[in-house]
Amino acid sequence: MSSHGVMLLLVYLTALLLLAAPTGAWLARTLEPAGAPSRALTAIERTLLRLCGVEADEEFAWPRYAVALIVFNLLGAALVYALQRLQGMLPLNPQAFAAVSPDSSLNTALAFVTNTDWQGYSGESTMSTLTQMLALGVQNFLSAATGLAVMLALIRGFRRSEAAGLGNPWVDLWRITVRILLPLSLVFALVLCGCGVVQTFRPNAQVQLLETLPFQQPAVDAQGQPVLDAKGVPVMKDVTTQTQTVPLGPVASQEAIKMLGTNGGGYFNANSAHPFENPTPLTDFMQMLSIFLLPAAACLAFGRLVGDPRQGRALLAVMTLIFVTMAAVAIHSEETAHPALAAMGVDVTASATQAGGNLEGKELRFGAAHSALFATITTAASCGAVNAMHDALLPLGGLVTLVMMQLGEVVFGGVGSGLYGMLVFAVTTVFIAGLMIGRTPEYLGKKITAFEMKMVSLAILATPVLVLLGTAVAVSTDAGRAGIANPGAHGFSEMLYAFTSAGNNNGSAFGGLSTNTPFYNLLLGVTMWFGRFAVIVPVLALAGALAARRRSAAHVGTLPTHGVLFILLLTGTVVLVGLLNYVPALALGPVIEHLQLWRLQ
Repeated sequence: MSSHGVMLLLVYLTALLLLAAPTGAWLARTLEPAGAPSRALTAIERTLLRLCGVEADEEFAWPRYAVALIVFNLLGAALVYALQRLQGMLPLNPQAFAAVSPDSSLNTALAFVTNTDWQGYSGESTMSTLTQMLALGVQNFLSAATGLAVMLALIRGFRRSEAAGLGNPWVDLWRITVRILLPLSLVFALVLCGCGVVQTFRPNAQVQLLETLPFQQPAVDAQGQPVLDAKGVPVMKDVTTQTQTVPLGPVASQEAIKMLGTNGGGYFNANSAHPFENPTPLTDFMQMLSIFLLPAAACLAFGRLVGDPRQGRALLAVMTLIFVTMAAVAIHSEETAHPALAAMGVDVTASATQAGGNLEGKELRFGAAHSALFATITTAASCGAVNAMHDALLPLGGLVTLVMMQLGEVVFGGVGSGLYGMLVFAVTTVFIAGLMIGRTPEYLGKKITAFEMKMVSLAILATPVLVLLGTAVAVSTDAGRAGIANPGAHGFSEMLYAFTSAGNNNGSAFGGLSTNTPFYNLLLGVTMWFGRFAVIVPVLALAGALAARRRSAAHVGTLPTHGVLFILLLTGTVVLVGLLNYVPALALGPVIEHLQLWRLQ
């Protein structure tokens, strides 16, 4: 890794940890029952909630808490679907976009309510301004709030002793959205506007070109939908133009919550590689910081809320250790020139130094190191935003992005989901340690019994089952193979990446795989939904069981869960348990591709 890559990683980690400490303290205060800034605000909140039929002091047992979140997100999916299907008749549609197709609308609705934000469409040429704001932008807040609500319920499970309830999901969703996500997003959106990110309701601008430009564009049918060939690839037609359409819209407001909420859905098709979403290296650095800010702060808030800050610092240390290792591999890989150059007699080392590494698929204003770091961050978190084409990463860089998702996105992870995912692995670790020494496992004063381990097993295994089954169905059917543009190991990597991204609620794509087809829209949509709630339900069941159990004081036989030994044990558990399921699939994709690529030398 070059000195530039090392310095970039060090500066990033320093800035992140400096911001995470005060943010974690603020998060803990805000999530406390009496965490409102003032009594007046609390009274207003209670009045508004009561008007909605919600009693703020009502407690929900875990099954009712889970049902409330599922119904809430189902209603959100229905609204997002309806807005897409009706957008041609609704206002704030200056480009007069037609309704989105049923299968694409369903896929997008499931993607945005599950915090996946998978996008099989081009935002600037498909979604109206109203749809972008009211459907996608609103769900960016609510899906992030759902993750934080589940995290808070699990923390209550560890804090409470012999309790029947986990809190009130409606109160949790309200306070997380209003007290945390909205203020942070407002400030960050203003900062992004000041740095050149677009924020306007004006229609797209038409710019006169200096000469006639020939190009190709997808053919559309009478309903305005793309015409696809037998392989699901859009049919292209030759056209010329003397003008260029410059897309505009309320981008900064969506960009802020897209990053802070680890959502990832871009206003434009190029996502954070687009200059209107991410214009400078400074905005790029700030966006990378914003992705990890709340997940890192949540670890420190957890320590405060359970009464032992060391517990939060231990979880943060595990996340940081894995992240730094994987980021170093990705940066080193992308700072290396393509080995095909060596086969042409080019000095690979000199070429990498002079040209800046592997710049294929990357924005020159960011470069190889920034792009590799961004790719590692966005796949470690359940974000999915991209500032480069992941399909153009060298095999080791692509392997890193796959591994970061397949670990369960617990290395910082999504807002809320990263912490409760890591806590699931922490429970697994103390259970394994208890078996090794012949003692009843305990974590934070709660004994871990057979029921808790069953719920932990369901939470850990749900995603690999969805990912591997989905990939198997796709590679074994004509409809799935029709979308592959790159046969061989790389094509398999693209397919594995798509289902890994969907099952882990990431939303980024390798590219090169045509997924905007009924087959992929439906299969990926199902994978996203169950990838979210097949984990949330066992986690809430775990929280309910822990809350009902008496919290005991630490004794001589208790495994310390804040020291170096536990950090190493937890790191090993995350890597071994989280990744072993995927090793055969990884061997068929990026591992083979890496060996084939370097065979060229």
